[in-house]
Amino acid sequence: MSTASQKGFVFTGWHMVGVMVLFFGTIISVNVFMAYNAITSWSGLVVPNTYVASQQFNGKVAQARALAATGVNGRLAVAANGARYEVLGPDGQPVEADHLVLNFKRPVGEHQDFSIDMTAEGKGAFSASHEILPGHWIVEAIAERGGQRILHHAERVSVRGARK
Repeated sequence: MSTASQKGFVFTGWHMVGVMVLFFGTIISVNVFMAYNAITSWSGLVVPNTYVASQQFNGKVAQARALAATGVNGRLAVAANGARYEVLGPDGQPVEADHLVLNFKRPVGEHQDFSIDMTAEGKGAFSASHEILPGHWIVEAIAERGGQRILHHAERVSVRGARK
């Protein structure tokens, strides 16, 4: 009969080094991956100067409330080859406007953003032909009459269609 017992697994310092390298290596590589995605997918620029934007905020809110109180709104139709916009009053009837601009902005990034000066078709109706790339857009409509802004409307749209 043998009195020697069989030696089992021994956790050594090298095992601890391996555990630490795997643990912290995983955390560091995930952080590097997330930082890379954050840097390459969004400019981070919302306004050029946050201090100036904060000083203008209350004035912009008051202007937006005044425009909303008029009840003037709009109806937007966007396709891959252009856009159409109707300026409507609170009663749903067309409202006369001198000038209308549509600003197309991507929700993320700004390298594809553009503006379209719309052509008047009749009372309150505007259209323009312009290639609009597929995907999601935030479309901002600004209408003026007599040099005064009568409408500021923003809407998120999805444009379908393959670009060839």
